[in-house]
Amino acid sequence: MASMNLNRVYISTKARNNHYILAEFKPDDAFYACFDSSSACYERLSRQLFALCDEYELHNVHVIANDKLPVVRYHDEAYTMQTEKQILFFYNPKFHEAHQTYLNDGYQARKIRILFLATGNELRANAATFHSKVKKVLDALKEGFSPVEPQFRVRDHQHLTYDLFAKAKGDKESYGYKLRALYPRYQARNCTLPEEYSEMTYATFNIPVSRAIKTEFQSQMRPGDYGQFYRTLEDAFLSSCADKQLNMVAMVADGRLPIVRSAKIDKSDTNRELQKLSFDTSSGDNQIYSLFHEANLVDTIRFVIVANHKDKKDMGYGRFMNHVETAIKRFVAQLPVNVEKQDINVRFFQHISYDY
Repeated sequence: MASMNLNRVYISTKARNNHYILAEFKPDDAFYACFDSSSACYERLSRQLFALCDEYELHNVHVIANDKLPVVRYHDEAYTMQTEKQILFFYNPKFHEAHQTYLNDGYQARKIRILFLATGNELRANAATFHSKVKKVLDALKEGFSPVEPQFRVRDHQHLTYDLFAKAKGDKESYGYKLRALYPRYQARNCTLPEEYSEMTYATFNIPVSRAIKTEFQSQMRPGDYGQFYRTLEDAFLSSCADKQLNMVAMVADGRLPIVRSAKIDKSDTNRELQKLSFDTSSGDNQIYSLFHEANLVDTIRFVIVANHKDKKDMGYGRFMNHVETAIKRFVAQLPVNVEKQDINVRFFQHISYDY
């Protein structure tokens, strides 16, 4: 029984689930040549897509034709916010539905993205069914655009978000998750995936640079020179992770949002808003990113802990997440954080992607 418990991570029953699938393709000149204009292309694509989504009961779907990266988060109110590089979708899967197209007048997209947001209850239990429906929609969509069928890259994303210190706030109810890998979960539910695929599993959490932290570390902070402060937090974080053999990690304190990718597919890259971090999960070597500008003090420091191939167990990633939780707790214990009042939200990510 003790061994079984090590393979489960006990998470508050108030944890929030998100599940979405991003299907993207790069339209070439031959594809655009089939339409009078790029706007006509997006209009026809959206019309056919949304009709298929109605047929397969996919109620929250978006076409993104302005080359912005979608970021999905849970929220009790549905709204969308755009920056130069991103579209942020906030929604509650239980209630919110929408079919929308996002484009810029006269702009021809280098990549067209279709975002399928899961809706309803029990998103994890119904994940394979949702994925199967999306595949059926993509099959029909490709047939409708023959002979210039789009070749999709399908990216399935699942998030589980929870306050690591919920018990300290009086929340005693929890549920034991095995956190099985997506591929065997889907195969067991008759959702067939290609043999060639890429998979990433990781956890993130943020630490706001609060007044308490500024006061605690004021001797290490000088106007225009915050390097010692960042290095102190970096050392504490890396030490906490090393104690649990977590050797693929990142600390991002340059104001950018970290985006985790497989090194077999994507190289690390950056723009004004996003920091792409590529990890080779098949390697046992240390892979550490520490990104900050000594001259600038950010409002929030973001942390990433990635699972490698040794963390992938038949039982799931429960043991990995137990190690992650221990590392975060040891790190937070070194900071002036009142866990009875302040949330430390951990977000567990599971991604799988393939060409389709």
